[in-house]
Amino acid sequence: MLAALWAEPRPDRPPARVWRDWAVVAVLVTSSFVEMLLRDDRAWAPLVLSVSMVVAACLLWRRTSPLAAVAVAFGALLAFDIARIAAVDATGLTSIAGVLVLPYALLRWGTGREAALGLGIILIWLPVTLVAESTSPAERVAGYGFFLFSAALGAAVRYRTSSRVREIEQVRLRQRNELARELHDTVGHRVSAIAVQAQAGRALSAADPVRALATLVTIEEEASRTLREMRALVGVLRDGTDADLAPRRGLADIELLARPGGEVLGVRVQVSGDVDAVDPAVSTALYLIAAEAVTNATRHASNATQVTVDVAASRGQVRLRVHDDGAACTAGSAPAGFGLRGMAERASLIGGTLQAGPDPDGGWSVDASLPHTVRAS
Repeated sequence: MLAALWAEPRPDRPPARVWRDWAVVAVLVTSSFVEMLLRDDRAWAPLVLSVSMVVAACLLWRRTSPLAAVAVAFGALLAFDIARIAAVDATGLTSIAGVLVLPYALLRWGTGREAALGLGIILIWLPVTLVAESTSPAERVAGYGFFLFSAALGAAVRYRTSSRVREIEQVRLRQRNELARELHDTVGHRVSAIAVQAQAGRALSAADPVRALATLVTIEEEASRTLREMRALVGVLRDGTDADLAPRRGLADIELLARPGGEVLGVRVQVSGDVDAVDPAVSTALYLIAAEAVTNATRHASNATQVTVDVAASRGQVRLRVHDDGAACTAGSAPAGFGLRGMAERASLIGGTLQAGPDPDGGWSVDASLPHTVRAS
């Protein structure tokens, strides 16, 4: 386990330095000069100010180079405290308290090796500064506690973020697995149809060349549609399980979601347009999005009495809208589960779009727009 912690890599994409970082440094620098001007004893002012400036500057690199920031900042503090023990009669400025941010950044953004080495530097400095500054036993315990709490908080935030990223990746993988199974069913059905048409064309080739030619045209069209779907979905990851050969639900099954109100939330379904022209993969995706949206409304819609599911197939496009009449809510108060991520992922892979959020008239709406046929990527 220690070897795994030592080999832990850095988290991906640390936040870029923004104006707030410069603002924090500016506040620390300004407060250092103000505090020094208000002091009666300014004998060691250049040295004290230099240490505070180094600590403040290191905060700018706490995410991108956490070990270097810790080494420079705590190295400067260690040298200052050793000088205080040996000959310098000076006290550090309160602005050096910004160094408490560095243990958090070290555990949040550093590698396992950097975290171990950085904590070692901090633990070497702590007893030295406690010797340089006369403190009671309670203050010494508090000193260790502050820095260890900062490091523990960074580790906790890192673990929580990593867990959430893994969960999101699992959601995306499940959606791709579902689409892979749909691809298996759709392509298998069409290849079977192509084979039947080819057999018919072969039988008609001698007796009726015109009908045989028409059969070849049908084969070409069906093969082109199949290739478009394969190009769009062939990159979908599989988890190695066998494909589910059971028929997949589609637009024709959305009406099965309807139910009267009562003890459970009522669902009204309305389907319009030429839904028979929709590709099976798109049809299945629409059904799964609708079913997920209805499930979310049943679980999370506050004070809702009914959910409406409207499907409208127009030329080249199918639109789905799922709306509940629950209490008005804001995006921040909405449930933050992974259902919405899964629906958006499914719509995106098909070549469509999905938006979900509070409705201006109250309740919550999910709006999806998908093409009739899968778009090649």
